[in-house]
Amino acid sequence: MGKRDYSLFGADAKRAVESGLTAAEWYHSDLPRKAMKDLMARSDGPAIRDTVLLYGLMIVFAAVGIALWPTWWSVPFWLAYGVLYGSASDSRWHECSHGTAFRTPWMNNMVYEVASFMIMRNSATWRWSHARHHSETYFVGRDPEIAVMRPPEMLKLVLNFFGILDVLKFFPNLIRNALAGPTASEKTYVPQSEWGKVRRVAQIHLALYAASVVLALALGSILPLMVIGLPRLYGAWHHVMTGLLQHGGLADNVIDHRLNSRTVYMNPVSRFIYWNMNYHVEHHMFPMVPYHALPRLHEAIKADLPAPNRSIADAFREMWQALKRQLANEDYFLKRELPASAKPYREDFHQYVPGIMAPNAAE
Repeated sequence: MGKRDYSLFGADAKRAVESGLTAAEWYHSDLPRKAMKDLMARSDGPAIRDTVLLYGLMIVFAAVGIALWPTWWSVPFWLAYGVLYGSASDSRWHECSHGTAFRTPWMNNMVYEVASFMIMRNSATWRWSHARHHSETYFVGRDPEIAVMRPPEMLKLVLNFFGILDVLKFFPNLIRNALAGPTASEKTYVPQSEWGKVRRVAQIHLALYAASVVLALALGSILPLMVIGLPRLYGAWHHVMTGLLQHGGLADNVIDHRLNSRTVYMNPVSRFIYWNMNYHVEHHMFPMVPYHALPRLHEAIKADLPAPNRSIADAFREMWQALKRQLANEDYFLKRELPASAKPYREDFHQYVPGIMAPNAAE
């Protein structure tokens, strides 16, 4: 296939449209209508419970951290606060952007806005970015949320475990949004009617961060930034870890989520932080199924899906082996094996982008 061009204005973006890839129909596992309706039923209860628990824990950890500041005894509480601030906010932003976490729309919107601020994303651009990610998942040059490009840049992947690159990119972009609205790339997926909102959201976020910095300077302490801002750095590791596993090492430019997404069994703590997004094949196939119903969806369609990775460690072993091979051959990818009961992959998927390898050639 040759070197991939991930620019939203590049040759691969143009080829994806002209070849018909962006208009192709995605594969979905079969489910009876009644079962699908039951799985898609929305409820405020689970999300209210989880949201009260999340923000309640954050308040407790921050309060104890402040009370023990600046002793070393405060460190465990700041670490716990950080992973909820810098990682759980990612899954809350994600699910509430779909409008499925709560049944009540204003609840979804409120948590979405708070989580967007915490994870350092402009809520008015990322809602549309994520819609593109779902409609054109891992289409090179079209999906703006590709976390692992080919060949992989290992240093960047490591740095982002500490949120460094995301934060360094966020603030210049935030200032640009606050002054002039969306960037040229963002305008490719954000409707013009939303450009004013992009600017307003950026201005609010910028004002809040500026106020935190001013307070820190006035107090002569970084304590205000330990509450707002810095946790996005030291607490990012969990959402980066789980985010890399979503698609890393798998196929791109395909129209079957069984090929480009990964489901991983995880421990209960990680599932709470991640809000069940470890069922990632299932989520991409049926994004309107709420997070709390994903385990049931998994049970309903697992006979049609690749076997899940048994743990986070197991998934990372598999993914890193693939990424290392992609350093030498960017066309390499892991082909997921289906159970005998599953419908086969559409082996003609490679026709949409000339030059891409067929699944049989991946190994």
